Amino acid sequence: MELRHLEYFVAVSEEQNFTRAAARLHIVQSAVSAAIKSLERELGASLLDRNSKRVLLTEAGRALLPRARVVLDAARDARDVVDEVRGGLRGTVRIGTLTAIGLIDLPGLLGEYHRRFPHVQLFTGAASSGTQGLVESVADGRLDLAFVSDSGRSPVGVDVRELASSVLDLALPLDHPLARRKSLTLDDIAEFDFIDSPVGFGNRAVADRAFAAAGLRRRVAIEITDISTGVDYVRNGLGIALLPSFVLTGTGTGTGTGTGSVRVKTIVGADLKWPLAVATPTGRTHSAAVRALLGVIDEYLL
Repeated sequence: MELRHLEYFVAVSEEQNFTRAAARLHIVQSAVSAAIKSLERELGASLLDRNSKRVLLTEAGRALLPRARVVLDAARDARDVVDEVRGGLRGTVRIGTLTAIGLIDLPGLLGEYHRRFPHVQLFTGAASSGTQGLVESVADGRLDLAFVSDSGRSPVGVDVRELASSVLDLALPLDHPLARRKSLTLDDIAEFDFIDSPVGFGNRAVADRAFAAAGLRRRVAIEITDISTGVDYVRNGLGIALLPSFVLTGTGTGTGTGTGSVRVKTIVGADLKWPLAVATPTGRTHSAAVRALLGVIDEYLL
């Protein structure tokens, strides 16, 4: 049994797709398919169900997957030890990010890591489904770690550690009927159209939970995947938005005219804390490269 075959099997299992697995491994799809067939012949069992729209594990595949990961982790740890003796940390780290982080200087953090460990390759990407998609990718092994917000539920197989937080403030058009009110509650704003992220994004989870706790319903008229554009939608009169305060910095306090600015209000009597956290998988040992990155995060932020 070759380590390479186990690596390909794990990649297909995690990606649930041969094409994506091949792209992740930087090889052609036919090589992945051939390796999986060779592994199945050697084990005398079918490992993957290829008849569904996505590739699913058979009972034998589900039994093999955790043990294959243990073997690959052990091989990785052996390489890490040799790399340390040779005087340089090597490997890859797959990182998931939000479309807008703001609370941390991610390029600066990763730049510091790269200066210390120049031989480690860093791959970053954002999930179109927000924090929920990032957490799922960490849980199933497609990401080594991810910077996430509030998933709205306790993730299984993932450890989430808070790094920083912001508050969701309300952005209103200048001519909005509530723009001159001194204080606002959720009850005051529930009847208006909202601009918000889709379900699965952290800021949406925070807002939805706050309204549910208050026994209120609201209408999300426009969904956006990049919260940094929310102010532009508000400026143009398309609705109101609860946005992290770092997104609203520099937007003005309502002293402008027309659609050139927005008025920002703090909502009282509601828990609108928007956390930023780092998510890592539980039940698996981190590579030396991942452990080093977590150490840099602690130094940089905590």
